[in-house]
Amino acid sequence: MHIYVVRHGIAIDRDDPKCPPEAERYLTEEGISKTKAVARGLAELGVTADLLLSSPYVRAFQTAEIFAGALGYAKQKIRRTDLLLPSADAGLLFRELAKDKDVAEVILFGHGPQVDDIVALAMGVKHPFTALKKAGVALLEMKRLTPPSGELVWLGTPKMLKRVGK
Repeated sequence: MHIYVVRHGIAIDRDDPKCPPEAERYLTEEGISKTKAVARGLAELGVTADLLLSSPYVRAFQTAEIFAGALGYAKQKIRRTDLLLPSADAGLLFRELAKDKDVAEVILFGHGPQVDDIVALAMGVKHPFTALKKAGVALLEMKRLTPPSGELVWLGTPKMLKRVGK
């Protein structure tokens, strides 16, 4: 199974007086624009998906919708899961993914630093060694989901992926 781990795009700042509660923070115009460019880059690389899973938080789900549009994936098929919330246990996420036997390509949309925990656990490392930027993407090739065992194939910064999409 290939797992693309995506950190949500740039969202409204917590210090902004107009900032809603944490779960409702949304992508800014800049965040939408940059995320669209990153998603186009992933599409140019020929990425396809059998399943898109997103944190239920607004900014992550908006990011998932942008990627779905770029990849030709039906937005209504995006699944929300609490297993991609910022404080979620990455081990439980891998157990849940193991239930989807017919899925070969998955894209996950979550939050920092939890997305880095997912990458670390997939590599069998206890502490994160990545720091995905907003709208950054990591590709994991999983040999086994439970317990997780895989390799980091590549790590794409937003700047790199935007260049691919031009």
